[in-house]
Amino acid sequence: MAEPPAAAPARVAGSERDVLLATKLHVPGSRPGFVPRPRLAGALGGGLVLVCAPAGFGKTALLADWLRSAGRPVAWLSLDVGDNDPVRFWRHVVAALDRARPGIGERVAPLLGPPPSSFEGLVTALINELAAESGEKEIVLVLDDYHLVDAPQVHASLAFLLEHLPPGLHLVLASRSDPPLPLARLRARGQLAELRTDDLRFTAEEAAALLRESAGPAISGAAVAALVARTEGWAAGLQLAALSLRGRSDIAGFVAAFSGSHRYILDYLTGEVLDGQPEQVRDFLLETSVLERLSGGLCDAVTGRDDGQAMLEQVEQAGLFLMPLDEVRGWWRYHRLFADLLRARLQQQRPGRVAVLHRAAAAWYEEHGLADDAVGHALTAGDTTWAARLIEQHFDATLYLRSEGATAQRWLAALPAELVQTRTRLLLAQVLLAATLGRAEAMEPPLDAAERALAGAAPTVDEPFEPSVGKAASMLANAPALIALHRSFLAQLRGDAEGTAAYASQALAELGGGERLLRSTAQGLLAAAEWLRGRLAEAEQAFVSSIAGWQAGQPISWGVYQLGQVQRARGRLDAAAETYQKTLDIAAQTGPPPAPPAGPAYVGLAEVAYQRNELDSALSQVTEGIALCRQFLYPAPLGTGLVTLAWIRQARGDPGGALEAIGEAGRAALGPDVTGLINPVPAQRARLLLAQGDVAAAARWTTERGLGPGDEPGYPREPEYLVLARVLLAQDRPAQALMLLERMLAAASGQGRTGSVIEIGALRALALAACGDAGAAVDALARALTLGCPQGYVRVFADESAPMAALLARLVADQKAERAAARGVPPDCLAKVLRAFGGHDDRHGVGRGAAVTVPGLVEQLTARELEVLVLLAAGMTNPRIAEQLVVTLDTIKKHVSHLLGKLGAANRTEAVARARQLSLIP
Repeated sequence: MAEPPAAAPARVAGSERDVLLATKLHVPGSRPGFVPRPRLAGALGGGLVLVCAPAGFGKTALLADWLRSAGRPVAWLSLDVGDNDPVRFWRHVVAALDRARPGIGERVAPLLGPPPSSFEGLVTALINELAAESGEKEIVLVLDDYHLVDAPQVHASLAFLLEHLPPGLHLVLASRSDPPLPLARLRARGQLAELRTDDLRFTAEEAAALLRESAGPAISGAAVAALVARTEGWAAGLQLAALSLRGRSDIAGFVAAFSGSHRYILDYLTGEVLDGQPEQVRDFLLETSVLERLSGGLCDAVTGRDDGQAMLEQVEQAGLFLMPLDEVRGWWRYHRLFADLLRARLQQQRPGRVAVLHRAAAAWYEEHGLADDAVGHALTAGDTTWAARLIEQHFDATLYLRSEGATAQRWLAALPAELVQTRTRLLLAQVLLAATLGRAEAMEPPLDAAERALAGAAPTVDEPFEPSVGKAASMLANAPALIALHRSFLAQLRGDAEGTAAYASQALAELGGGERLLRSTAQGLLAAAEWLRGRLAEAEQAFVSSIAGWQAGQPISWGVYQLGQVQRARGRLDAAAETYQKTLDIAAQTGPPPAPPAGPAYVGLAEVAYQRNELDSALSQVTEGIALCRQFLYPAPLGTGLVTLAWIRQARGDPGGALEAIGEAGRAALGPDVTGLINPVPAQRARLLLAQGDVAAAARWTTERGLGPGDEPGYPREPEYLVLARVLLAQDRPAQALMLLERMLAAASGQGRTGSVIEIGALRALALAACGDAGAAVDALARALTLGCPQGYVRVFADESAPMAALLARLVADQKAERAAARGVPPDCLAKVLRAFGGHDDRHGVGRGAAVTVPGLVEQLTARELEVLVLLAAGMTNPRIAEQLVVTLDTIKKHVSHLLGKLGAANRTEAVARARQLSLIP
């Protein structure tokens, strides 16, 4: 439900969107009358360059001129308010970099998926790509108009790039104000070059060159000095003055006629410039000022004329602040300052035309499939109903095809609340946004409102609805069915199997022909209902059937992960591992690096490897999985991956690291009220606390959850009651634990839930031993081992620590005495479990308490050093490794230094190569 399948290509003019993106990547050309300013080029050094000054000081023109002569690859991005969507921002940055270094876009594209909680995985991939080609010419990445960005996620991810800026990248920001980046730290390190307002003021010589271009050589030095003084060297004021001087004979009188603030000068000079234009040019300038970008066809649609292209060329030749955005002069934009002044004058002189012009612009953009611009103009025109219809029509494509959830949020926030409350599909769009994050508490209010709107026969539901992605790939295509699906999803989160199934069936009954996405989602929820019921064979078959109807992408990866969970619950670790590997094989078809949909599969493989006590493999898999799951839209896989990392660390003798990982899992996971089968994090945290000896904290959690030994636990809450059983054993209440476990074992055995039978059987053996029935305890343990050994179960026994070790010792003694139950346990299986109690990795023989014993090394690696080595091999930077392991950067540097020494390597690359030779890492 949270991850609907990837939709079919939207029926929109993708080429139009590509053309508009190309205009954002175009390095502006020089305009008539441009004055080079070589004195400023020396300040545009390496690292970060910040060009910060108010509007009209020539920031963009200066940078464009510098780049034309720099002789380096250029990645230029002109920002706008739409780039506050972090997915869109980084998609555009990658597109700009791909122009400078072809191939980067293709390699990084798989990471441009749904908006994660952090974009550091994507930025790290970019850093690695650029660092790998550091021998090439340095790329200059220019982000123009950065002041238009106010999204914290964009600032945070850009700050991460700055902290790890690769040698092959030179970053330049042009902004009207200081961005919220670590400028002070960069300045202190000497990594920041700055050009500010005083630097950008025109000198008398530069102003003379500009003014004489228009007024001729006759303009006196005194007049130039006066204009420089009155404009304070402000480029926009001087350029407008130059335009106003054309054809004037009384230059001195003109210079004396104005003074005052920049705003006054602008108003005065703009009036002078406009009044000097022919009426048709003046009308064209005013009416097209409502547009952020201009093309001939768009201008014709807005003005009602048929000479838009010719007028644009005429305006550019006149030097009227119009900049071409491509080489063929198909698109232009006004200088933002000039556009603001034109709009103000339009509002003053022709207020009745403003809404008409915006409506015409919205209609053109709608016709050309450019939803964001169409919505923006419809809203500015005051036609919120039209804007609402556009949002509904393009919501699926925006959220699921382009992963621009922030854009969808911005659209919805711009609509009047009372309008949203009357439109069922808009309310359901709000529910979908909350569902993608697994936020059950945020889903219910708009879902309730959607049901009320539908029950009230809101006329919008009966309006013709043609989603841009087509009905087969739309979630909003059928409002009654989607309401039922949301109710089913909420029931699933709460562990209500019957409610999940009932609402999913209701949704299927509401569906018509061709609504493929909604149908496959409903089938997936029916599979989930079987899982919640504990009918695992039926659940497995249903998941396989539902997944077969989905297309490649994130939903398949999450659906397959759930299939793997069901297979593990049936005790079929081999089948689960094969399922996860198939997902990775599908993801690999996109090429490196792995895409976010591979994240849950890596986590699943890590869970299987951990259960088999293959700790090195589990660590490698979960490290890769966590990094990718940070880019995954739905948070549950990240929480599960962090839980697995916590247990790996616990098994390797790092309790502090285990607590750090489980703490992050709690912050990433679904809400605490989500049932334990769907959200294992809270129960696993309590279990980890118990394993570390904090019985009181674990007992407190069971009380808060309302768990009691006399309860009849259903399967959805089984993970919680297994924690309760462990707490009862730790509190020396084995009889109560045994009674609870007997009931749970009967239920699991009756449904063939082999994974549960193994775990419950192991705990039941401990309870019997604690009750003094040693013979029955050994028999119970032998049965659990016999069930688990063929599939490689180890940690389910080893994680129970000393009590299980003592019981295993008794079983070994019974084997030597050839007692019947003990004889059924294969010796190699028993040996694997016993090795795990010694802290050994079953694949490499790696001990956590001691060093990693590897032939060929004089000084062995510690387990923590091996953990760092795995992350080094994954290409992570030292700061990223420090964040991943939740330790200081200095600590990581020491570990890396020790690694290099022990492996006899001069650098990280040699260390990784040497480690692979020694089979330390795969």
